[in-house]
Amino acid sequence: MLPYPQINPVAVAIGPLQIHWYGLMYLIGIGGAWLLASRRLNRFDPTWTKEKLSDMVFWMSMGVIVGGRLGYVLFYDLPAYIANPTLIFEVWKGGMAFHGGFVGVMIAAWWFGRRNGKSFFQLMDFVAPFVPIGLGAGRIGNFINAELWGKPTDVPWAMVFPPFSDPAQLPRHPSQLYQFALEGVALFLILYIFSRKPRPTMAVSGMFALFYGIFRFIVEFVRVPDAQLGYLAWGWLTMGQILSLPMIIAGLGLLWWAYNRPQGIKNTAL
Repeated sequence: MLPYPQINPVAVAIGPLQIHWYGLMYLIGIGGAWLLASRRLNRFDPTWTKEKLSDMVFWMSMGVIVGGRLGYVLFYDLPAYIANPTLIFEVWKGGMAFHGGFVGVMIAAWWFGRRNGKSFFQLMDFVAPFVPIGLGAGRIGNFINAELWGKPTDVPWAMVFPPFSDPAQLPRHPSQLYQFALEGVALFLILYIFSRKPRPTMAVSGMFALFYGIFRFIVEFVRVPDAQLGYLAWGWLTMGQILSLPMIIAGLGLLWWAYNRPQGIKNTAL
């Protein structure tokens, strides 16, 4: 069994001002995505300036934050937020849903693309390889917050999370680290390498949807579902798996259409 590292969720405290690691992970994810996107910007569109890239990153980041929070509220704990709407603003305590953030990014991509002469899938193909940076950073934030841990286990790398998080004090799968490894590291490598060569429009987006959906579906088998929801069917199906299934299907559909549609035009390598 591995010891859980006791990390104060508050990274910096200056008087009443507190900066939480969870919030810093979002800044790291957004900053890392912007940095790598700027390195590929000329291959995406030589006429785009870094100022335009910054505008796009800003609006997509708003999509992540607003969509992620609203997605959690709607999919995971709506009654609690109806009872106390002010909880919506307490994002430093966690409670962000990837699938809601993904919808927020898609809306932002559609809106920004219309105003800048780019199609929805041109932008999604461009940004998809950088999204895992934010996903991985977010999972580290979950780990520091000692939230979203896994089922009890006797594997050698099991961890006992703090009593405030897990009163049962059982050795558990550190599922946040599994998700960091799969949704962050593995997904980043797959997409970054795949997008280095010219691909048909929609192919990179399809790869993102397919592999994220697969990775998330797999980890849900060892992750404890949200207490207010539990398992939704058959004693094992979770909300995360239900929301990931459409992504897997959409990913397969996008890849098939990208490589089989008439007059498919190859993108330049990103």
